[in-house]
Amino acid sequence: MAHTSGMNGKYADFERLREEAVALRRRGYSLRQIRDELQVRNKETLQRLVEGEPPPEWTKRPNAKDDLRARARELRQQGWTYNQIQAELGCSKSSVSLWVRDLPHPEPKCTPAERQARMNAGLARLRASQDREREETKRAAATEIGALSDRELFLLGVGLYWAEGSKDKPHARREAVEFVNSDPSMITVFLAWLDLLGVSRDRLHCRVMIHESADVDAAEHYWADLMGLDRARLGKTTLKKHNPTTVRKNTGDAYRGCLGIKVRQAADLYRRIEGWWCGIVGAATSAD
Repeated sequence: MAHTSGMNGKYADFERLREEAVALRRRGYSLRQIRDELQVRNKETLQRLVEGEPPPEWTKRPNAKDDLRARARELRQQGWTYNQIQAELGCSKSSVSLWVRDLPHPEPKCTPAERQARMNAGLARLRASQDREREETKRAAATEIGALSDRELFLLGVGLYWAEGSKDKPHARREAVEFVNSDPSMITVFLAWLDLLGVSRDRLHCRVMIHESADVDAAEHYWADLMGLDRARLGKTTLKKHNPTTVRKNTGDAYRGCLGIKVRQAADLYRRIEGWWCGIVGAATSAD
């Protein structure tokens, strides 16, 4: 019975303290003031004493973002976009959305056609900037090359031919030197390489290969001029038949087909090219 009486006494003490704590709380006391007044040092007990009683307004810390929130709502009501508010206030877009999402969307300040025009203008500026950056990168890279030595041109030509030229196969013996490409710069480098090897131009047989629906006459003149030949010296043009079910992308004035260059009496030259390539592969392998 003594133990039960002790428990009841403790409960009565707590209830008395709680009544006093609640009364102090309602008079505007802070937790620290209640602690000092009632001499209750245990933080958990102190919290239980005032449970359910809101703290007085003067103890609440001001929210640092209250002013930003109010300003964001003001700007939104003036018709500002999320991005504009974010840039103006220096806060996150998610915060802006949270603060103003209950407000009506501002009326658009321009027509759909005007918005599309602005988008197109922005895309044009972006692409122009990208084009300038692309060309500047290419110009800077081109200056890094400088002059080519004969050996550099020789090795470059061997690699170029082995990548793009015709090659002998065990099942189809044709030791011929023939190079076909649509890129005029590749043709120019290939010709410079043949000059370095001492292959005269009169040993070359050239012909155009192009789609039949293209401007064949213009293409023949273009390649003949690039080669420094009279058009009549070109071989018979090979025409690719048109397939009406195929949508061609190689169209327009820039499409000139391909130029094929074949070196006459070149079996020995082909064997040397293949040997040169094997030498390059062996040197690269040993270097590794």
